[in-house]
Amino acid sequence: MPLSERQLAAFADKHAGRIPLDTSPRHLAGPGDARHVTHSLAAAGWSAVSDPLSAEIVLASPDLRHRLQFDPQSATSAWWRLRAEPTDTEPGWYAEFGELVPAEVLAGFTDALIDPPPQQPDPWQPVTSAGWHRSSDGTAHSPDSMCHIELRPQSEFSNRPSWHIETREPDHGQFPGPRIWHAYFDEHTPAHLVGSFLTALADRSPLQRGMYDRTGHYSAVQEPSPLRPEQVVDTHTARIESLRARARSARRQQTKPAPTPAKAHTAQPAARR
Repeated sequence: MPLSERQLAAFADKHAGRIPLDTSPRHLAGPGDARHVTHSLAAAGWSAVSDPLSAEIVLASPDLRHRLQFDPQSATSAWWRLRAEPTDTEPGWYAEFGELVPAEVLAGFTDALIDPPPQQPDPWQPVTSAGWHRSSDGTAHSPDSMCHIELRPQSEFSNRPSWHIETREPDHGQFPGPRIWHAYFDEHTPAHLVGSFLTALADRSPLQRGMYDRTGHYSAVQEPSPLRPEQVVDTHTARIESLRARARSARRQQTKPAPTPAKAHTAQPAARR
């Protein structure tokens, strides 16, 4: 399902007439436009395998190993689910995300699935660099204490820890406030993908939301953005084109035949006269 010009034009039409507002912190910015995720996957060659008349969207990777499900009618709190099937050399894994996870933050995760970062740093590094408070018990929280990250230790079912991220209303005494959104990465989710999600989450730069867009919480700060609507659209288009080019390059590398080893040169005896 290649991404069409008509689909990009529909994105541009929606955003061209809206006044962008810089919205921060990111964990309270609200869901935004899901096409930040779906457009990049389609540009990288993922195909829609769901009923086109259904509200549910299911995208499958070109090798059919990965499947992303977006279900806005889900009976659970997880609207996004991503599954990876096991291979001969790698285990399968699962991740899920709640309704109000910002699409741009989720796109940090899916973009890394398409184009892994050149380095695979400690997933905690972008969080601590952004000024989040990290405790020695495997947890961290945002400066406003509303977003919590927990690396839960191994359980009776696995000897590896899993990641749990939640954004909640402010605490009410000794009880945690109601949950706004969550993200979960099971114990086999590759560390570089978790790190890319946390990098996008802890990024201090604001996200652009249109006037009257839903935010995650009333305490989100919104200010007039210096970006024009056309610049918001151009940024999205440039990102899609960059991912498309990198995905094509990666496919070419995978299909390139291995070089034929040079034959060893054997000295031939001189011909007799």
